[in-house]
Amino acid sequence: MAEPVQTPQSSQTAFKPRIFSGIQPSGGLTLGNYLGALKRFVEKQNEGIETVYCLVDMHAITVWQDPAKLRQQTREAAAGFIAAGIDPVRSILFNQSQVTAHAELAWIFNCVARMGWMSRMTQFKDKAGKNSENVSLGLFAYPALMAADILAYKATHVPVGEDQKQHLELCRDIAAKFNNDFGVAFFPMTEPLIEGAATRVMSLRDGTKKMSKSDPSDQSRINLTDDADTIAKKIRKAKTDPEPLPSDLEGLKDRPEARNLVNIYAALAGMTAEEVIRDHGGAPFGSFKPALADLAVSVMSPITTEMNRLMQDVAEIDRILGEGAARADAIARPIVDEVYDIVGMIRSRVI
Repeated sequence: MAEPVQTPQSSQTAFKPRIFSGIQPSGGLTLGNYLGALKRFVEKQNEGIETVYCLVDMHAITVWQDPAKLRQQTREAAAGFIAAGIDPVRSILFNQSQVTAHAELAWIFNCVARMGWMSRMTQFKDKAGKNSENVSLGLFAYPALMAADILAYKATHVPVGEDQKQHLELCRDIAAKFNNDFGVAFFPMTEPLIEGAATRVMSLRDGTKKMSKSDPSDQSRINLTDDADTIAKKIRKAKTDPEPLPSDLEGLKDRPEARNLVNIYAALAGMTAEEVIRDHGGAPFGSFKPALADLAVSVMSPITTEMNRLMQDVAEIDRILGEGAARADAIARPIVDEVYDIVGMIRSRVI
């Protein structure tokens, strides 16, 4: 349990550094998930910070899921995490529904959060569209569950994309209101980690839209299950404009598809976008795309191969997720029990 401690240098409450993040297993993982999340998850793991990574299957069912597919996709996502470099010994890897603290704390937060806060969530508006009266209550309230995911571990940092910043701000609002309502310094003000050349990877067919596993066009994304030939073909067919790459970043300002491919190259190569332009500025896409395809294949193919190997033994994946859930519960259970005590609930136990 990440207990707050008073530091002699400051009256501020300090919390043990801990990173939490999660991905919905509601579809296949993509290059966007790898560059925007998994690659960074591995980097944080390798920095030695305590890392807790979750497959948020409870979030997935805010829209209807085929049960068999949900189980398959959860296991496949776990295989993707491991194949990308997440070590289930050094990090905690589990699926959300195995740790009941998430749902329990979410209910407490449903009673802390305000309806007005939820109604302003842009992602709910985007997902619900004109059909908001008929979507599930879970889809409306899921930011409270997201806050519970984070605060059940008193996570101090969360790697997020730009499109998730609003949810983290809501998490901070919930933590602040809980602390204020009950006169405690119990939850941290979790900070976002937004960094890297491709924290938001865009569609290969439309550089103004995020690469998404829900896009009806499979050509819009690179899936972690794609083989080398498919990866190369998708990159060669990626939408671009007729001009060559510019000599500086300013030249990419109104060229979203070009900027996206440069960012993808930079993230895969561990370079900055400026360095990519320095090396490839002036090059036509006829030569840049093959270079990007070769790079993508060299990075992604080993991940796909390892995912395929792992998926041959789903019992082992289930064992890893179960062990991760037990470790996660060991952190979250005491925190949520203390929340019950703070709120004023009686928790009698027979020993």
